[in-house]
Amino acid sequence: MTDSPRILALAGSARRESLNRQLAMAAVRAVEASGLPCTWLDLADYPLPIYDGDLEETEGLPANAVKLKQLVREHAGLLIASPEYNSSISPLLKNVIDWVSRSEAGAPDISPYHHKVAALVSASPGGLGGLRGLVTVRSILGNIGVTVIPEQYALRQAHTAFDADGNLANENDRGHLRGVTDSLVRVVSRLYTD
Repeated sequence: MTDSPRILALAGSARRESLNRQLAMAAVRAVEASGLPCTWLDLADYPLPIYDGDLEETEGLPANAVKLKQLVREHAGLLIASPEYNSSISPLLKNVIDWVSRSEAGAPDISPYHHKVAALVSASPGGLGGLRGLVTVRSILGNIGVTVIPEQYALRQAHTAFDADGNLANENDRGHLRGVTDSLVRVVSRLYTD
C-alpha cells in the first residue's frame, strides 16, 4: 500500500448504463472530494470464467483474477455498488469476490480482503433501492475478513435520480451518499494513516 490510503470503487454490474455504475461513479467523486484518492474498477475490463474448483486445480487462477487480487491488495478500502438480483447479489459480483479470495500457487495464503474496510451502496428502480441485496454482500464480506461500515445507502427510484451529467439530481440523495463516503474516508484514514 502507498503512504496515502486509497479506495477501490466498483459496481457489481458491467452494463454500460447500469444504475449501480452511475451511483458508483458519483461515489468516486464524493470520496475524492473528501480527500482520498479513489480508483475506479470496471469489472467489464476483467472478464472471468464462473468459479470452478476443477478449473482452478488444473489451470490455476485466471490472469484477471490475479490482477484483481493485486488491485484489492493495493487499496485500503472498497466501495461497492451492488445491484439486487432476485433479492440477492449479482452473479458477476459474487464470482469476482470468489476468485479474488482464492490462493495463488506459491503465494502466502493470506486473503487480500483481510483488514480491508468497505462501504456498500445500491441503486434500483424499485422502492427499496436494492436494499435486500446489501444484506447478502455485507454477510459475504464480513465472513472473509472485511470490516463493512454500518452506513450504507440504497437509492430507490434510481432510474429518475441522475441528471444528464450522471450526478444525483436530488440534494437529499447526494447527502445520503456523502454520509456513506465521508464515513468510509474517515475510517480508512484513521486506520491507515500514521
